[in-house]
Amino acid sequence: MRELRHNADFLHSELHAVLHSRQGWLAQPHSLPRSLRFWLSDRGSLTQRLKSRCDSFRVAPLATGLARPNADEYALLGVPPGTRAYVREVLLLCNEVPVVFAHSVLPHASLRGGWNGITRLGSRSLGEALFNDHRIQRQPLAYHRVRRNHPLFRAIAGQQALAVSSLWARRSVFCLNGHPLLVTEVFLPAIDAP
Repeated sequence: MRELRHNADFLHSELHAVLHSRQGWLAQPHSLPRSLRFWLSDRGSLTQRLKSRCDSFRVAPLATGLARPNADEYALLGVPPGTRAYVREVLLLCNEVPVVFAHSVLPHASLRGGWNGITRLGSRSLGEALFNDHRIQRQPLAYHRVRRNHPLFRAIAGQQALAVSSLWARRSVFCLNGHPLLVTEVFLPAIDAP
């Protein structure tokens, strides 16, 4: 039984790697910039890591509610293109400086059951909820250099002026009872400031 589960986990991670690569996301952290490599590849709680690096940490909600996911997110969530989902976008601030833009997408069908508390997080960290529940399984990370034409870059540029033409991001799917939640974290230029 253990071998069957191991094989199923392996196939699931391979499927995610294929889906990410088709959309320009890297399954391996080979070509990540050295200055961001540890931030991007660390599989632990980003919230906890940020809190350990600054005097004050805060989550600033930007947008929440039903919306259409970005085009490169549908396949990972297993929903047809055009389907609406619960989308939450926040800034993570260290010492009142934005260091990460976080974008999470939860299929509408997953709003019932274990994920239903996601809609009531407000200014609380999603990361703390994800890493405190042993039932939640995280799929492999994928990485992408988000450029000006990507919807995530445009969402950040709508909140603050950016003097760069691209930003590095990572994303992964968290599963609870077979229901996926996609979390993408885009690292802002001030990430090394804390």
